[in-house]
Amino acid sequence: MMHDFTENSKDLDLAAACSQGDQRAQYILFERMKSPMFGICLRFTESRAAAEDLLQEGFIRVFRDIGRYRGEGSLDGWVRRIFVRAAIEDFHRRKKIPQTLELEALENLLYHPEYFDPDDPDSVIRLLQKLPPGFRAVLNLAVLEEKSHEEIARELGITVSTSRSQLTRAKAFLKKMIQNIPFLI
Repeated sequence: MMHDFTENSKDLDLAAACSQGDQRAQYILFERMKSPMFGICLRFTESRAAAEDLLQEGFIRVFRDIGRYRGEGSLDGWVRRIFVRAAIEDFHRRKKIPQTLELEALENLLYHPEYFDPDDPDSVIRLLQKLPPGFRAVLNLAVLEEKSHEEIARELGITVSTSRSQLTRAKAFLKKMIQNIPFLI
């Protein structure tokens, strides 16, 4: 069943058509919501690629559940709540995964060096930002903030042994990265 929609279509009519599988209605809703929802995804994720994945997941949920929209509040607000819930679930899911990179990603970081000047603080920061999040957090807390492994474990919600191993691995990874970067001579 084809519906004739304009920019001013009523939310309930648009939602009903989307739930009936009307591709034109789904396209209209997607076009209307993709930019603001992508903004939410970017704020909750660590990269554009992760934000794009979350955007896709969010719209899958929207179109799966759109039949539940009852017109209580705006459709935009309803879609936004779905995206925020998806982003929070994604954050918790990622938080449970050990913050390490797969071998291929590690090799990409190690063997595609950028210019590095140890006397340039911005260069050092860029290098530290390349560390996986778990490595970076533990290294910063242990070395720069001089926190004990017990304090780090409490703050990050990890075990003391995980804190120790992440610090050891972070230092080894950082050393290997530096060995592969051409220095200013």
